[in-house]
Amino acid sequence: MNKSSIPAGQKVALSLLLDDHRKAKKLFKAFEDAKDDSEKETIAREVCMELTVHTQLEEELFYPALRKADEVFADMLDEAEVEHASAKDLIAQVEAMHPGEALFDAKVTVLGEYVSHHVEEEEEEMFTKVVSKKVDLKALGEQMKARKEELMQAAMAT
Repeated sequence: MNKSSIPAGQKVALSLLLDDHRKAKKLFKAFEDAKDDSEKETIAREVCMELTVHTQLEEELFYPALRKADEVFADMLDEAEVEHASAKDLIAQVEAMHPGEALFDAKVTVLGEYVSHHVEEEEEEMFTKVVSKKVDLKALGEQMKARKEELMQAAMAT
């Protein structure tokens, strides 16, 4: 989805999520290109933190708002939450490991594949439907921005 095509009332909320998607994609690419275990570990920790914040933001604010807005989102949101559960399980496994351990690289790679699939569905199906249904996200966007800042500060502090 192109951010320039997002209507004003949805721009803050959807742009924030799209930016998160782009950042995760870049981090997974950087992991693929990393040359040593130290670099891989740094990237894996960052991507896990970013995804944890992103999923929490969607589950706390974005998904409930869509559920309230229109029942057309119900099946998509159910699927997205199941995908989040799988991603969170892999995140926990990656966070408990270190590069060089058996399956570390594979788990980060599979996490990237899960996230890529999830992002594609959100952007091509869910976000497109949000725009076509003219779901008002103006107030939610500001709430999401503030909550993301809180979550990132808390994540950085740990």
